[in-house]
Amino acid sequence: MIKTIPPKKLKGKVANVLAAKGTDFVSEAVDELVLNYGGIEGDFHAGLTRSSGSREPWYKRGTQMRNERQISILSVEELSEIAPAMGLDELKPEWIGANLVLEGVPNLSYLPPRSLLFFDGGVTLRVDGYNAPCRLAGGSIAIHVGAVGDGEEARATDMALSFKDAAHMKRGLVAWVEREGVIKPGEDFTVRVWEQWVYE
Repeated sequence: MIKTIPPKKLKGKVANVLAAKGTDFVSEAVDELVLNYGGIEGDFHAGLTRSSGSREPWYKRGTQMRNERQISILSVEELSEIAPAMGLDELKPEWIGANLVLEGVPNLSYLPPRSLLFFDGGVTLRVDGYNAPCRLAGGSIAIHVGAVGDGEEARATDMALSFKDAAHMKRGLVAWVEREGVIKPGEDFTVRVWEQWVYE
């Protein structure tokens, strides 16, 4: 018999909304997120499709595929644990490309794929899965805390690598838009976690 875990519902609140309007993934706080089926309007990761990369070795790099990584979701609680583990006073979510910073959901990064986030304003996001930490995000942190400069290359590299360890299973989630609308700071949301099991 395969053991199953019953479905559950959780409640939380939107702490911050951010968008990456520039030429890379670094984001900035905005008043609201306007979402359509391609993601956040004008965001670096917007689009119904995206090019495959190192995460998809089964495709030739650059192959067009469904964009399941439209939205980057982080947790207030998990960010507060990552920062001291890296020797930092704070880790700002925009440094690592957050679009949504949520609070109130324990162990947010462990929410399983297919979990649904229903926002009170009408938006629904479907979780694709865990967003594993990478050196690129770690390098962005190093730049923002001033660890990059003459003679500091080793420190910057160490910080980039330390992010992978400090953020293990705390880096948050990626999701895509199931229902369009607008998300604003302070908005409440409900998480629906489906029945779970481990296939062996």
